[in-house]
Amino acid sequence: MNNEQQPKHEVIPMRTIGILGGMSSQATTEYYRLINAGINQVRGSWNAAELLLYSVNFANIEAFVRREQWDDAADYLVGKALQLEKGGADFIVMVSNTMHRVAPQIEAAIKIPLVHIIDVTAEEIKKHGVTHVGVLGTKPVMQANFYRDRFKLHGIELIAPSSEQCHVIDTIIFDELVHHIITDESRRIYIEIMHELAERGVQGIVLGCTEIELLVQPEDFPTLPLFDTTTLHCQKVVNLALATESIPVK
Repeated sequence: MNNEQQPKHEVIPMRTIGILGGMSSQATTEYYRLINAGINQVRGSWNAAELLLYSVNFANIEAFVRREQWDDAADYLVGKALQLEKGGADFIVMVSNTMHRVAPQIEAAIKIPLVHIIDVTAEEIKKHGVTHVGVLGTKPVMQANFYRDRFKLHGIELIAPSSEQCHVIDTIIFDELVHHIITDESRRIYIEIMHELAERGVQGIVLGCTEIELLVQPEDFPTLPLFDTTTLHCQKVVNLALATESIPVK
């Protein structure tokens, strides 16, 4: 069949995803890969996601987190989220657990929904009938109230590692994982901490940093269910983009 005989192609409908990325580039790369793979798995052929990506300078994010300049972080990310909205995104996802600390400010500034990573993760945890989970992530994720309180709204209690362990986990994230440095020693340290959390009675563990899935996979720790926020978030994005789920109401 030549081109003149082929039927006219009709544009395939799909919602436009707004990705607020760059926190870090490794996490953003995983989001892009997983979302496109998920779309293609459902639709097949040459189908891929329709998305807008605003990738921020991670040096700004790292400095805001280290210096606890959360108001400055909110102003910075609100501006980028508004650009995604102006660009035509139907909804926004942010590729960082830590920066969800300023999610309320972003949600208040935009007219389209922000798909919250904690809500998505909690939804999956509740399917397992789990109410007490350990958490690995950056120090703000493990120790600040914003993360713990959002899970409490879903009836889920978070249990963090010790302060010393939190420091080690955080250091590995910022000094290794965001630079795509993956070592067996760091994997061993994480798994050892996860075993200690299991001994404290947790029923599952939240991998609360979008880079941790680069280091630890379920087969590395079959003792308890692992709730990988990156994978769960991306699965939700695929469903929303393909309209198999309704977009959350603002």
